[in-house]
Amino acid sequence: MADFRNLATPDQAPDAEHDETALLDSTDRRGFLRRASVLSLAIPGIGAAISACGPSGAPQGGESTQAQMPRGRPNPDSRLDTALHTRAAAATSPTGSGASVAYHRFDPALPPLAKERTLKLHWTAKAVPIRVSDDLVVAAWTFEGDTPGPIVHCRVGDTIEFTLTNEADMPHSMDFHAAQIDPKTAFRSVAKGQSVTYTYSPKYPGAFLYHCGTAPVLMHIGSGMYGAIVVSPREPLPPAREFVLVEGESYLGAAVNGVRPYDYTKMLSDLPDLVTFNGRPDQYVRDPIHVKVGERVRFWVVNAGPTHPCAFHVVGEQFDTVYLGAPPASAIHGVQTFSVAAGGGMGFELVCDVPGEFPFVNHAFGHGQKGAIGFLVVDG
Repeated sequence: MADFRNLATPDQAPDAEHDETALLDSTDRRGFLRRASVLSLAIPGIGAAISACGPSGAPQGGESTQAQMPRGRPNPDSRLDTALHTRAAAATSPTGSGASVAYHRFDPALPPLAKERTLKLHWTAKAVPIRVSDDLVVAAWTFEGDTPGPIVHCRVGDTIEFTLTNEADMPHSMDFHAAQIDPKTAFRSVAKGQSVTYTYSPKYPGAFLYHCGTAPVLMHIGSGMYGAIVVSPREPLPPAREFVLVEGESYLGAAVNGVRPYDYTKMLSDLPDLVTFNGRPDQYVRDPIHVKVGERVRFWVVNAGPTHPCAFHVVGEQFDTVYLGAPPASAIHGVQTFSVAAGGGMGFELVCDVPGEFPFVNHAFGHGQKGAIGFLVVDG
């Protein structure tokens, strides 16, 4: 199992300014030593050098069909992803101390299907500190106060009635990859105190990403605003223990009061500090997923990115079935590793006929060793 040990590193100061906003005070950088399960390879975490940047203000206006921005400022809808990139130190900087933030494991189990064929989801977007390991608290932007957001489970043809209310200081939105809908209307951004509501019915089964689509999308996904919706086919798949793993990358700035903000400039560099399953590095090494011998296991793997693919693999096993698209028609068989693109999702199945401890990992080990690893324990 992995263990965490602090390594002291020299003080480092940020190296950039954003207009009149002063940079975050420099603090001691802390690395952490992680043993990568059976590989017994350790690497230190990477400290950030600069503060985050992004839009600094929320739009003003009523709850019209299109969120209104002040004159001269671009509308932060997803189609304008790269058009909006200004400073947001005030919006991204943590407030208060991270010392009181408790750690919790993200439950990877796929929730059961509801009996009702209409799911009414009313979520909030808000910024909260989240402890992702014993020694690391991040200043996350979230859906429903966690990263990832809630796992949604429905059937093909179900009705999703979705409302997002924004409680954060900057605009946010919701983009469901399972929806076929006009994004200009449904995925529009709303300011603090505003809501957006839309309804859709998933046409295809599979595992789909959802995420904030407000520009710059890179920053909103990279700051934690993502999650998974699993759409079951009309005809049930073979009985299985089903788990959802959402891979995400973290690009972190210098700590303030024990909380590290996300860093937009580092997101552009494509060199993440952490790569995680369900938002916390190595959480399923410390607290593995347990199944019994003979059980079929189905992993729904969704890759939030925001940039890199996930080469999903289970050490000591092979997947008897991998669903490339809408299950069950798109299955391939006898697979060792398969890559899930950023923004994509796939289903991976195996029968656990051998007892033991089986690491599941992003086999691109430069990322696997940064936290995208866990244990599937098969009990006899």
